[in-house]
Amino acid sequence: MSRADFDVAIVGAGAAGMMAASVAGQGGLRVVLIDHAARLAEKIRISGGGRCNFTNIGTTPANFISQNPHFCRSALAGYTPEDFLKLVRSHRIAWHEKHRGQLFCDDSSESIIDMLRAECDTGRVAWRMPCTVHDIGQDTAGFVLSTDSGTIRAGQLVMATGGMAIPQLGSTDFSLKIARQFGLKVVEPRPALVPLLFDPDHWKPFADLSGVALEVKVSCGQTGRKGDGGQFVEDLLFTHRGLSGPAILQISSYWQPGQSIHIDLAPGQSIEQLLLDARPGNKQQLSTVLAGLWPRRLAEQWLADMPGYEGQAGTIRLADASNRFLRDLSQRVHQWVLAPTGTAGYKKAEVMKGGVDTQGLNQKSMQAKAVPGLYFVGEAVDVTGWLGGYNFQWAWSSAVACARALIATARPV
Repeated sequence: MSRADFDVAIVGAGAAGMMAASVAGQGGLRVVLIDHAARLAEKIRISGGGRCNFTNIGTTPANFISQNPHFCRSALAGYTPEDFLKLVRSHRIAWHEKHRGQLFCDDSSESIIDMLRAECDTGRVAWRMPCTVHDIGQDTAGFVLSTDSGTIRAGQLVMATGGMAIPQLGSTDFSLKIARQFGLKVVEPRPALVPLLFDPDHWKPFADLSGVALEVKVSCGQTGRKGDGGQFVEDLLFTHRGLSGPAILQISSYWQPGQSIHIDLAPGQSIEQLLLDARPGNKQQLSTVLAGLWPRRLAEQWLADMPGYEGQAGTIRLADASNRFLRDLSQRVHQWVLAPTGTAGYKKAEVMKGGVDTQGLNQKSMQAKAVPGLYFVGEAVDVTGWLGGYNFQWAWSSAVACARALIATARPV
């Protein structure tokens, strides 16, 4: 047909790359899958504590952040969590559901890696791994890739190298470099689903609470249909340098430098009313009473930090506490406002926010509008999911949308 060695070259053998390769290969295309890593799909391997939170059955477009929030609709509708679950079942992989629709392997995340590898083998996908791509250009036949394995020519090219999160596993910004090389705009990337850090001097009173966890409600920015903020009820974890846990990872995707975050440390309760109801004749110290509602270390530190009481608030007997004191205490519990100084960076981030600007991509195919034959899928695209399996579902959905378009392009109806 041409000088091309393959119909499709896919750079990046992670979740999206293997998914796209397997579907395109099984659709009759000659596919080569290229990755620079020595070990396959390390991000899948470590995900979900080694059990891979491979999707979320409650996935909707509302669970994703993008400058173009409608972009993900078509791909998510075209390949749903149930579709991926059918694939998992066909490989007899045991799984279970945790809270909020999160699906995990019963055994190891290796099961998902083995499944994707087997699907690629069924599609007769050619592997080049480990193999670094040094340069990508074009000729009359398509794309020309200069690699450790020599020159590879392909009619169409899929960039699936992900983002910059967890660089210790080999993550790079290669897809973004290629996007810019071919004239596509890139939404400035930054770490997401990442712990937040605070000024060491301001955080000093809380540093000793490292390891303390509790459920909170956290918000940031304007929430709601037209807002650019988020609000979550999840667990929070104190660390030596700041805050982590699912609640903080979630809100970090919305947080912008200079913004404050708002934390309700007792969501769904009224601390004031609980203490007022328990006050009559109660001779217990406040630290003891509050420790019945919270982790003791947090209760003691919170009361020690009450302004105007010189660290003695915890010794006040509940029966002697004034209405004003209980109201002030409750307000501090339900309206804790903090100003992060930054994030823990890509080394601690689960994903990258930002990426290839979706305004330059076709939402049904993931193809670059201005560069026929060039596609971007998965984390490299400016579509960032919440914590809880959503980013894997975007990998599957965007990859399948791309692969189907590749097949249709190669074999027009």
